Amino acid sequence: MLLQLKIQIKGITKPPVWRKLLVPDYFTFDRLHEVIQVAFGWQNYHLYQFSPKGLGSYPEIGIIDEEWDEGNTEDAEKIILKEFLNQKGQKYSYIYDFGDGWTHLITIEDIIDRNQLKAELLDGKGACPPEDCGGTWGYENIKDIMKNKQHEEHDSVRTWLGLEDEKWDPNYFDMNEAKQEVAAV
Repeated sequence: MLLQLKIQIKGITKPPVWRKLLVPDYFTFDRLHEVIQVAFGWQNYHLYQFSPKGLGSYPEIGIIDEEWDEGNTEDAEKIILKEFLNQKGQKYSYIYDFGDGWTHLITIEDIIDRNQLKAELLDGKGACPPEDCGGTWGYENIKDIMKNKQHEEHDSVRTWLGLEDEKWDPNYFDMNEAKQEVAAV
């Protein structure tokens, strides 16, 4: 079976940042994490967790890390998606980077009776926030700074974003590149 998932970063609007994926239901949660990372353009620098309603809801599914785990985490490398993601309309949370606290809402839009070996990116919108920018508040601040060339931090943020002559656009999403990245996972 294939899960058609819409995954949206909570707290980001104008534009919202989301991706729509087809994912085989036999993938592990760790493999779904890898797919989400490349679909959004994250760099996979941080810990993550899946859970029904965000931090503190059971089950917590993630990488077992003695420094962060209090013994409540189920191993994401061993649990397959269909054990917990198996109903159309079901919602689940994916939290990436516990410092910035990027919470993604996963919605199962459809369950398709078809076999497929790889995940597939179907659609998406919005530029992924840069790593370590301070969560949704920090990203909204970057968008405000980048809109105003006269802002005192504009040049330093451009440098931090690695921009030279190119224009930064929070709407930009390279669908073709992201499709190739997802297909390679």
